[in-house]
Amino acid sequence: MGLDLQITPGEIGVRPPVTKPHPGFLHEVGEERFEKLVYDHYESLKTSDIAFLFPIFDDEDFAEAQKHAFDFLIEMSGGPDYFTQSRGEHQMVGRHAPFRIDEAARCSWLALYKPLLEALEDEGITPEYIESFWNYLDIFSMWLVNTKS
Repeated sequence: MGLDLQITPGEIGVRPPVTKPHPGFLHEVGEERFEKLVYDHYESLKTSDIAFLFPIFDDEDFAEAQKHAFDFLIEMSGGPDYFTQSRGEHQMVGRHAPFRIDEAARCSWLALYKPLLEALEDEGITPEYIESFWNYLDIFSMWLVNTKS
């Protein structure tokens, strides 16, 4: 018991190889619960120290950003290719370029996932699968840092 959800220190411009989450994660969680995970994460962003990076004052834009995050993450987790169908190529580094994302913002974004993932363990999701999803988020998020702290 006790997930290992460590935030690996990142460095601007350093893009380590990324391993997609274990397919067992999505299989055990299911699409509906997966969607709740991502949407709950977005809700937590509204009152976080990085809320300014998100369209929190425009409900329509916020809902769209939330949906894009879900579409992308479920696709990366071996689910339906919703993101590719609706948005085309991933190009996440370019899509995030307009936003000033520093290492501190990355760490805040990741930290908001911790309690949500811990809840999945309480719901009986295999810890190794949860950690594989975390490890994907941890390493891939390094790619999106584009501003010195």
